[in-house]
Amino acid sequence: MSLLGIDVGTTGCKAAAFSLAGALVASAYREYPTTHPQEGWSELDSRLVMARVGETIAETAAQCRGDPITAVCVSSMGEAMTPVSADRRILGPSILMTDVRGGDLSAPIIERFGLRAFYDINPNIPGPQYSLPKLMWIRRHQPQLYDEAHKFLLWGDLVMFLLGADPVTSFSHANRTLLFDIRREDWSDPLLAAAGIAREKLPPCVASGSVAGTVSDTAAARLGLEKGAAIVVGGHDQCCNSLGAGIARAGLAVCGIGTFECITPTFDRIPDGGTMLASGLNVEHHVLAGLYVSFIYNQAGSLVRWFRDTFARADLQLIPRGQDIYDALAREMPAEPTRLLILPHFEPTGAPQLITDSSGAIVGLKMDTTRGEILKAIMESATFWFVETMDCLKRMRIDTSEFIATGGGARSDPWLQIKADIFGVPFVRPAITECGTLGAAILAGMATGKLAGAEDGISRFVRRQRIFEPDARRHAIYRERFHTYQQLYPALKNVLRSRT
Repeated sequence: MSLLGIDVGTTGCKAAAFSLAGALVASAYREYPTTHPQEGWSELDSRLVMARVGETIAETAAQCRGDPITAVCVSSMGEAMTPVSADRRILGPSILMTDVRGGDLSAPIIERFGLRAFYDINPNIPGPQYSLPKLMWIRRHQPQLYDEAHKFLLWGDLVMFLLGADPVTSFSHANRTLLFDIRREDWSDPLLAAAGIAREKLPPCVASGSVAGTVSDTAAARLGLEKGAAIVVGGHDQCCNSLGAGIARAGLAVCGIGTFECITPTFDRIPDGGTMLASGLNVEHHVLAGLYVSFIYNQAGSLVRWFRDTFARADLQLIPRGQDIYDALAREMPAEPTRLLILPHFEPTGAPQLITDSSGAIVGLKMDTTRGEILKAIMESATFWFVETMDCLKRMRIDTSEFIATGGGARSDPWLQIKADIFGVPFVRPAITECGTLGAAILAGMATGKLAGAEDGISRFVRRQRIFEPDARRHAIYRERFHTYQQLYPALKNVLRSRT
């Protein structure tokens, strides 16, 4: 028997089946486009996305005939919701976090409560990206759709619901709506009332790892799943990614390096709200009971891709088949820390600073500067972005003794060594670096009794491929360079603001 993990993201979805011994049995991937019906609007065609999810499930299940799937669990993005009917029909598209609709509608609610009181209920820094302003926009501008909808479901909830489960949502997903009370672990009636959102329009909140139902006969026949296979509540993608990286206790952090880099430190308590709010940090449930996480993120892989397309476009035509252009470019990087500093503000930045009116900058260029030095400086400065926040957490006695690297960027030996040297703690690369589906599969095994608990799942499923230990001499150099990096944006912000 095997366990199926599904991961639904903004641009694509993946399904992966794992044996109870932790081996990858089969996997499949599909992409889908973002649509822009009007300027500033960003949507997913929910019917198309569900069709693609179904294709990945069916393709994976077809390769598991001799090792049938007995439990399914979903990891997915947050915020974006889809309206559905009671008879399991999709009624409209899913509005993405980058959509501008409703951006001004939640501000009066925040003002009514006061930012600190609001944060004490739902510890997110309010903004237009969350579900709350989108729901308010639909209620105001599409009242017929709002009234017709039985539920508005986040993506993990939608996949479970259409597979045959009851409509439910995980604590971590509910947190992304701005309507969840993190301490009561339920929807906040005061916030619902202030927003004018009816509680019955939202699914019940349950803990990750709960069994939400079983795969319906219709879905089983269509997708090649076992009839009665358990449907297990998963969670927000970064939280599932954390479990799939092998994190089951406080003091560790996953560092997901993709188009964006997201560092997700793990806590064993809800940190002090005043300090977290002042630091611009959120708090939400991990997928394991008693643990919480925060998200610190910014551009990363997108900057390296910009470097490739700007400085190495011709090389793409010359690289031999089967070789990686990034490996070839990394061989040009100097061994020592660079002389350059780069402001990683090429696009609006992520948390905690959330700077929208800046631009990127490369400082320290000389006539003998090489493109390899620029590439390494991008990796260094993209890492510097996170240091101040991690230092702040350390002052709150929330320390991180080790980072687990996941995502496409985790395959880069030089980048992981740079990160270890800058932070001064080890970076670990697991054997499987795409950890969202893996974390979901572990949850599926825990919920159905196939695994004795998180530690059992981690011992079977998670393997460490390599540990990158920090070099003390380079760490000292980087700490000095970081102090200079901190001066860069204050010195340049007025100039960079004029360039946006």
